[in-house]
Amino acid sequence: MSNLVSSWSKNVQAVPESYILPEEKRPGDIPVPLCKDIPVVDLARVEGLGRYEVVQTMMKASQDFGIFQVINHGIPEELMNGAMSLCKEFFDMPAEEKAVYYSEDKTKSFRLYTNQFSPKASKVGSSWRDTLHHYSSHPSEEKIQSWPEKPARYREVVGTYAAEVKKLSSRLLDLICEGLGIELGYFGDELTKTQQFVVNHYPPCPDPSLVLGAGGHKDSQILTLLQQEAYGLQIFNDGKWVGVEPIPHAFLIGINDQLEIISNGKLKSALHRAVTNTSTARMSLVNFIGPSPESIIEPAKAVVSESNPKLFKPISSKDYFELYMVAVHGPQGSALELLKL
Repeated sequence: MSNLVSSWSKNVQAVPESYILPEEKRPGDIPVPLCKDIPVVDLARVEGLGRYEVVQTMMKASQDFGIFQVINHGIPEELMNGAMSLCKEFFDMPAEEKAVYYSEDKTKSFRLYTNQFSPKASKVGSSWRDTLHHYSSHPSEEKIQSWPEKPARYREVVGTYAAEVKKLSSRLLDLICEGLGIELGYFGDELTKTQQFVVNHYPPCPDPSLVLGAGGHKDSQILTLLQQEAYGLQIFNDGKWVGVEPIPHAFLIGINDQLEIISNGKLKSALHRAVTNTSTARMSLVNFIGPSPESIIEPAKAVVSESNPKLFKPISSKDYFELYMVAVHGPQGSALELLKL
């Protein structure tokens, strides 16, 4: 448990050397401007005359930024608050109560861990954060039984939350189908079979200019749905890092690598990172929606034509993730670039 950043960082006055990033990877102390142009999509307008405009806004945002925020999405604020509150309560529990869940075994359906990489050996570098990772094809009763019994109602509330977010992802992907001209239901079953619910906890840091909560990266799956209360997310856009201001009770939606492949490059996977601060802990609830490992990921036939030829080679989702991990931690470049024809 001493590995957890939240356990030992309370007692340090300086960033340990193993967490200090090389100068070119550091966020530095020059303030990053907030991006005021990231679209906000009001899903309440989908059922009326505004549906076409909503779809076009999603498409343009996914092309220009790789992200957008959604409001009036149908998930109750009470449920969102409850899930966030219970995750905070988990991290506030005594170390000995959390210790039973700590594991570096990546096959476990629930585990608590921290990310530590050598900054010199990894493009991402060490991460100033701890993570709760819930693995599931969906939040089934069997999987949920491996989740914590404390805090009280954790399994019930977080399980319901994860299920509601999965439903929201299906709504959004149907709208993306419309925008791409792909048949409705294209992202059913196999292409959205896996759901990983991740809670990232970023403790205060004595010098945020030297570290990152999460280094610059793209997500490998289909779609990311992020709930956050405090600022910390930045995206790389137009050659510079810009901040993303959270909207209360909105979900930030991120386009992932495998959706960029399926769209034949029309939608762009967002390069993003997380920064820390000196005063308060930040928490984000993240749902990754992705295919079954055996699914073949390739450009959809409806988006390929003589004037818009196929840009990517086909690959199984499992093989893509392996390629992605090699690219993240090695000198090969991005996995997407390695797949280009």
